[in-house]
Formats: sequence, structure tokens, C-alpha cells
Amino acid sequence: MNTLKTNGTKILLVDDDTDFLVQNEFRFQAEGYAVRTATNMEIARKAFSEHNPDVVVLDLMMEEKDAGIVLSHHFRREKPSLPIVMVTGITRETGMIIDSSNTEERSWLKANKILPKPIRFEQLKREVEILLAAK
Repeated sequence: MNTLKTNGTKILLVDDDTDFLVQNEFRFQAEGYAVRTATNMEIARKAFSEHNPDVVVLDLMMEEKDAGIVLSHHFRREKPSLPIVMVTGITRETGMIIDSSNTEERSWLKANKILPKPIRFEQLKREVEILLAAK
């Protein structure tokens, strides 16, 4: 059951994994979100300025290993209260652990929530809705 009224709620999905984008774009649209997607930093910046999203779901590592960090800093500078969910396979790929319960890590990543990949849509949707409800 969808408890959040999503009519008009805009989400920007940024990831270089097109399978992740297509699957989540379809699912979020089915939940009533207006969705834009981007596969790299340049497209993400343009989509951000054109779409003015209410929430961003952002991959940490894309064409550049720090692309997600660069984008989250850019988005936060442009829209300080914007909820940002960072999804990452960094632990699987490097063994490095990033923990969103750690205030310091959230601070330098500029993300409200950091989630590991792979991630189920239901979990991602729940975290997006929690952040939107707190906005």
C-alpha cells in the first residue's frame, strides 16, 4: 500500500548501470513518481537543473570513482534540503565499508542515507519515502 501521496513528487535516479535505472524508473513510475534518469555526471547535472527533483537516488561510483560524491556536493549546494539516497557497490567491489549511521560519513558524502547494492526496490522505496516524509 502506498501511504505517501506521490503525485507530482519528482525523483532523479543517477547510475551508470542502465539495468538499475530501467528497473527502478519503471517501479517508481508505477508508484506515481515523476522520474528522470541519468547515466553520468553531465547528464545528471542537466537533469537536476531541468527536473528540480524532490529526491535524488545516486550511485557513488560511476565514470569517475568519486562521481557520486562530486554530484552530491553539487546538488546539496544548489538545494540544501534535498534528500539524497546514495546507493553503492563499493563494499562488494573494494571491501571498503561506508555506514550511513555514521554522522561523519554522511557529512562528507552529503547523503542522507547510504545503501548497499544490490538493493531491493521495496527497501529503496521505503528509504525514499522516509526522507520525503521528514522533509
